Amino acid sequence: MFLIFLGLLLVAGSFSFFPRSSPFWPYKQYILLGGLAVVLIGISTSCIKIIEAGQVGVTTLFGKVDDTPLSSGLHLINPLVEVTEYDAKTRAYTMSKVSDEGAKTGDDAIEILTSDGLNVKIDLTVLYSIIPMKAPFIRSTIGNDADIESKIVRPETRTSIRNNAVYFDAVSLFSSKRAEFQNRIVKDLTEILSKRGMLLEKVLIRNITLPSSVSQSIESKINAEQDAQKMQFVLQKERQEADRKRVEAQGIADYQKIISSGLNDKMLQYEGIKVQKELVTSPNSKIIIMGNGKNPMILNDK
Repeated sequence: MFLIFLGLLLVAGSFSFFPRSSPFWPYKQYILLGGLAVVLIGISTSCIKIIEAGQVGVTTLFGKVDDTPLSSGLHLINPLVEVTEYDAKTRAYTMSKVSDEGAKTGDDAIEILTSDGLNVKIDLTVLYSIIPMKAPFIRSTIGNDADIESKIVRPETRTSIRNNAVYFDAVSLFSSKRAEFQNRIVKDLTEILSKRGMLLEKVLIRNITLPSSVSQSIESKINAEQDAQKMQFVLQKERQEADRKRVEAQGIADYQKIISSGLNDKMLQYEGIKVQKELVTSPNSKIIIMGNGKNPMILNDK
């Protein structure tokens, strides 16, 4: 647009500001041709607009927004219109207590009040994108691309988190109810952003910082639970060892009972004869005392 006005200014000047007495009079036709060339270049560049991949354009003519957005690619447009581009790719808006992680420097964590009256800080990331066909609506109701996060995403997210935190106490928010808390936020933001021409993709709760007193209580509770589980394991192991010894003792007792019930005088005499026979047939030197003690017999083969 600037080149068009510059070219028109040169064309008008070639007729108005260069009289015959002017030293530039001989160059008047060159100035005229140059002005016309600048106008043509300005018109050609203003009529051609390239929208990059992942972007969407919105045209505005004298304050009126065209309802049809420009998709990525090459477009021929009215040189008088203004084209505002929006990023249609997935965006990530982070609010974190770590100064270099969030969209804003410094501690940008969301401070909330739980149902038990404790102050808790939450680090969170919102993944979202604009709906390309809703880009003209965003241009009319929100503003430029940079206004989306400052006017809609940031305040609506922080408000939704605070509104839903009052249904949870600090400990359950940190542990068992974390997924439920996140789902409630997703439900709220999905409805809010869709009305604004945006699509919520995911809400990521990165970290929940509890008060130091609560953190110490949770840590003590976890340690106590771990000690209790360890003691249960030791007791179970001791019970199993006691059961093993009980079974072993019962087996020994049953064995002795069986042996005792099967022994008698004749069985003992028979076993003694077997032993004596083995001793007699042995090639080693030996002394054998035979008998029942009343009439012993001593054999010595040497």
